[in-house]
Amino acid sequence: MWEAYIKGFKAYLQLERSMSDNTVDAYLHDVAMLHGHVQNSYPGVSVETIQLEHLQSLLMSINELELSIATQARILSGVKSFYRYLLLEEVVKTDPTQLLEAPKMKRALPHVLSLAEIDKLFAAIDHSTPEGTRNHAMLETMYSCGLRVSELIGLRLTNLYLDVGFVKVLGKGNKERLVPIGDAAIKYIKLYKDHVRSQLSNIKKGSEDILFINRLGGALSRVMVFMIMKDLAQKSGISQSIHPHTLRHSFATHLVEGGADLRAVQEMMGHKSITTTEIYTHLDRGYLRQTLEKYHPRFQ
Repeated sequence: MWEAYIKGFKAYLQLERSMSDNTVDAYLHDVAMLHGHVQNSYPGVSVETIQLEHLQSLLMSINELELSIATQARILSGVKSFYRYLLLEEVVKTDPTQLLEAPKMKRALPHVLSLAEIDKLFAAIDHSTPEGTRNHAMLETMYSCGLRVSELIGLRLTNLYLDVGFVKVLGKGNKERLVPIGDAAIKYIKLYKDHVRSQLSNIKKGSEDILFINRLGGALSRVMVFMIMKDLAQKSGISQSIHPHTLRHSFATHLVEGGADLRAVQEMMGHKSITTTEIYTHLDRGYLRQTLEKYHPRFQ
């Protein structure tokens, strides 16, 4: 019966949870690991009769594989989701994963750029080339809107509302959100659209509505955006390793440091939970002390 339940789980993730193909594949892989472990170690145990000790045995086995804590936690998340589905479908009456503890994870603080470093990054762009104009528009948009790289490369011309200062973004789980966009980003998007993109005659079928196009007429890849940023970091003398998400992290951090409401930042970034946004409150102690000195009536 494993196959039938897994097939139903896949449909549940796709249709009811609206998860991306990558997330669905990851969850199915996690359940396949559970299935394989049970078959090898507990041949008489079925989906319906799995107990806590069987799941703890699975965690011990994947820990012995020396997988990272993050990977172990993700596998556990997939298994937990599988049993939540089985509970909804009344295949099981109790959830054996309820008391299963995830491996303790230290959440790493994201790398961010200072305002001076962002200025240096933009100054390293070669504006004499069509690609340079495009790259400046991309980076301004990422930093102005706090976009994920997947959201950036998926931006569509028909989802730009530059006259009112908003863009419509397709985020995780195919959820749309409207994000404000700043004047600098609008300026460079218009320059790119009017003087670079409009001159392209080889745009591929299916990419006609994509905003940022490569020289072959297709949508940019995530890897291409990463390589562009890596090259600019080297040219600008930024020593730390940066990637497209660095601008997203910087966007959120600079907003929070400036006093922005955390709920507003959550909405702009498309975070499902406020706890994800709270990581950007990693302000330095000096900043916190200055805030207390300025606003607390009895902090002397």
